[in-house]
Amino acid sequence: MPESKNWMVQGSYFETCNCDTACPCVWLQAPTTGDCKLLVAWHIEQGHLDELSLDGLNVALACYAPGQMTDGNWQAALYLDERADDSQLDAVGQIFSGRQGGHPAVLMSFVGEVLGVKKVKIDYLEQGNSRSVMIPGIAQAEIESIQGISGGLATINNPPLCVVTSHPSAVGKSKNYQYKDYDKDWTFSERNAYFSDFVYQP
Repeated sequence: MPESKNWMVQGSYFETCNCDTACPCVWLQAPTTGDCKLLVAWHIEQGHLDELSLDGLNVALACYAPGQMTDGNWQAALYLDERADDSQLDAVGQIFSGRQGGHPAVLMSFVGEVLGVKKVKIDYLEQGNSRSVMIPGIAQAEIESIQGISGGLATINNPPLCVVTSHPSAVGKSKNYQYKDYDKDWTFSERNAYFSDFVYQP
């Protein structure tokens, strides 16, 4: 494991999966259909590892969990922004693979098999209460929030399992979710989504 370093990344994130809204996995319940097919995307607004800037880079992660997510045995594929130079690529790879600790290390502790790590074009768009990501030839997803009973966003806070611990998550639904890579081929719509700001650090 690399020597622990001074790092922080913050920005915007969203996720979508094959579960009904709202995904029961965050409450330590079984996935709606018995397994979880998850796509997560992050846009780093500000970030660094030591003195190296990671501002503006995007990251995505596809995960397959064969049962309840806390049972582990996830398969995972990590996608890193092609705009990163070699040093930045190594830095975001270390952080989002969990090798630098923090909450990414908690998430990656459930992974039993890394399918691969690829440097790809990742387009991340945040517009109002919608979020989208495009990885040409591999993935595309668009989500939109659900309005709460008193207006504004419907949110959840501090569930026992989540991708982001630093902020409450807005609950949404996918308008479109497609992923095809390795041995996976997934297409969904009108399924669960969450989004929020995020901060990760050691």
